[in-house]
Amino acid sequence: MGNRPEELRALLDSVAKQDGDHVEVVVVGNGAPVPDVPAGVRTVELPENLGIPGGRNVGIEAFGPSGAEVDILLFLDDDGLLANSDTAELCRRAFAEDPELGIVSFRIADPETGVTQRRHVPRLRASDPMRSSRVTTFLGGANAVRTKVLAEVGGLPDEFFYAHEETDLAWRALDAGWMIDYRADMVLFHPTTAPSRHAVYHRMVARNRVWLARRNLPAPLVPVYLGVWMLLTLARKPSGPALKAWFGGFKEGWTTPCGPRRPMKWRTVWRLTRLGRPPVI
Repeated sequence: MGNRPEELRALLDSVAKQDGDHVEVVVVGNGAPVPDVPAGVRTVELPENLGIPGGRNVGIEAFGPSGAEVDILLFLDDDGLLANSDTAELCRRAFAEDPELGIVSFRIADPETGVTQRRHVPRLRASDPMRSSRVTTFLGGANAVRTKVLAEVGGLPDEFFYAHEETDLAWRALDAGWMIDYRADMVLFHPTTAPSRHAVYHRMVARNRVWLARRNLPAPLVPVYLGVWMLLTLARKPSGPALKAWFGGFKEGWTTPCGPRRPMKWRTVWRLTRLGRPPVI
């Protein structure tokens, strides 16, 4: 968004210091001018904010259709910082050694405390962030994606704008036979924040949750999945305004177009279940 030039420069410096082959970089100004960047860094400035998935999709296409000019794409938040110089090499090795691996989710840690928030561990059993494992989704601001996945299942859903776009891509990738890993040894430093800092958080989370189900789940699971999430939301006792925004988004999710519906196969439902997160929660 162009409002964190110092943090962006630190991130780019951490990418430049990666071991092994040079990492090609593109910075997308999502409705904002791109600050000064080091020589060799490509930039794209968009006239309007397309949202998180829309902006990232533009970044993908900067490397050719579906990123075809490269084998792996890293997506990094502009206020993050690669903690170690071997992350790119670890990514290359992970994809080379496992032909079924489609997406890698990095561990996000606070730069001062080293603590990883529970919500940043993309599995239900999140008490031990230092344990790497197969997972069913990934973190949008710190990940690597094999470009063959994008060519096969498409990019992130532009219409989501913010929230749950990663799970939409993850479910489509899993349905196509790809796997997703959470890797504790691939670390992005990022200040501890609350997702609710975004004004649109509660509405977008609810709307996109409905869209996610409508687009991807077999029909019998749609009401189960959304019913469980409604109960979880009520159990968390949000404030009155937050709850009003959530129910407004929930209604919007049912009354507005969500994009193409491609329900996952029942064998994918079983695969998600075996991985520890059945698609009802």
